[in-house]
Amino acid sequence: MSLTDRDQGATSVPGTPPAGGRHPQITVADVIRAVTTGDLPLRITGYDGSAIGPADAGITLAIRTERGLSYLLTAPGDLGMARAYVSGDLGLEGVHPGDPYEAFRVLSDELRLRLPSLGDALTLARGLGWERLRPPPAPPQEAEPRWKRVMSGLRHSRARDSSAISHHYDVSNAFYERVLGPSMTYTCAVFRSPQDTLEQAQASKYDLVAAKLALKPGMRLLDVGCGWGGMVRHAAREYGVKALGVTLSKAQAEWAQAAIEREGLGELAEVRYMDYRDAPREQFDAISSIGLTEHIGVRNYPAYFGALRERLRPGGRLLNHCITRADNRAPHRSGAFIDRYVFPDGELAGPGRVISELHDAGLEVHHEENLRQHYALTLAGWCRNLVENWDFCVSEVGAGTARVWGLYMAGSRLAFERNGIQLHQVLATRNNPDGSNGYPLRPDWLP
Repeated sequence: MSLTDRDQGATSVPGTPPAGGRHPQITVADVIRAVTTGDLPLRITGYDGSAIGPADAGITLAIRTERGLSYLLTAPGDLGMARAYVSGDLGLEGVHPGDPYEAFRVLSDELRLRLPSLGDALTLARGLGWERLRPPPAPPQEAEPRWKRVMSGLRHSRARDSSAISHHYDVSNAFYERVLGPSMTYTCAVFRSPQDTLEQAQASKYDLVAAKLALKPGMRLLDVGCGWGGMVRHAAREYGVKALGVTLSKAQAEWAQAAIEREGLGELAEVRYMDYRDAPREQFDAISSIGLTEHIGVRNYPAYFGALRERLRPGGRLLNHCITRADNRAPHRSGAFIDRYVFPDGELAGPGRVISELHDAGLEVHHEENLRQHYALTLAGWCRNLVENWDFCVSEVGAGTARVWGLYMAGSRLAFERNGIQLHQVLATRNNPDGSNGYPLRPDWLP
């Protein structure tokens, strides 16, 4: 199809030819027509008055400014869309910015893209003006590209890991309180049924981890990457465990320690602002790693699991809970949007890689469980919280950052639903020299 063809449902307003001899008939609708095929599943409108797609569509994608179009043209794919949306130059009408899940679903299932012909591409460039192909400055919420981050250290060095963690977690504790809910838990919950509340499901997750680790009063637990101390406080309060949590987020550590004192758990629980590599080397009875493996880098798995093994007493149990790829062949590094806006330097491996590395570190794996569907439900709950508290969240962190969280949580929900990514809990032990480890013949947390 050439740019001279007109799809049914497309309208355009040519306007007056600008200086420089630019082709006056090229509109935003023409651009969309050149890069899509088939019927559009939603309405797309342009700042120039043009529109394409069904007028009665439930969702409208509004390209509000020339800058927004430049974002889309100069960074095709999720990064350009994110830049335009976060900056407010691209709007999604018909969905709430705190939960654009339905827009993600429609775009993923029904929008069909194509590469324009060379002739069409040149016509577009001349008609729009070559300046449209000059990348605008990225929104302030965007982290530097990977090649520039070397200034803060090599990938997954202590300094660079600290910077990456701060980018995501040191946003605003008040913001996270509204999005995560009272548990302040930023990891996959465990639902007994879809009707469970988010708080019930997070408590169930902590109980499941505690049961798999066989926690009992008087035991010592190390929780690495402890976040706001949810597992630490739960283990101390519900199981009488002496628990230490470590996190690379200063804001998390301060919030968690204040919560520990507020709940009267100071005799049993503590959270320190600390790299997991600097955690005490004493022998703990159990170790939980809930959502940290995603941040350490796949090539560092041997050192990571080796460090945890050193801190686990013989016969002790380790529970590793992390997001994974759906298979072992997928690339480890995340896509551009996640890397620049959400988890800089984050990496995921397949579940087989995680299990192999645990074994190679001298730990014996006993049980593995995929909680993929549970994470989709968890993300849906967080999006509901963001929608309900949207005005407060915007006042706390700004509209752009709030839009980032809506995008990433809704998109991640769809990815978990479609088995693009998974969530695996793996339970392992450090055995005694004779192979004994106290692990029962059958899992002791099951009926």
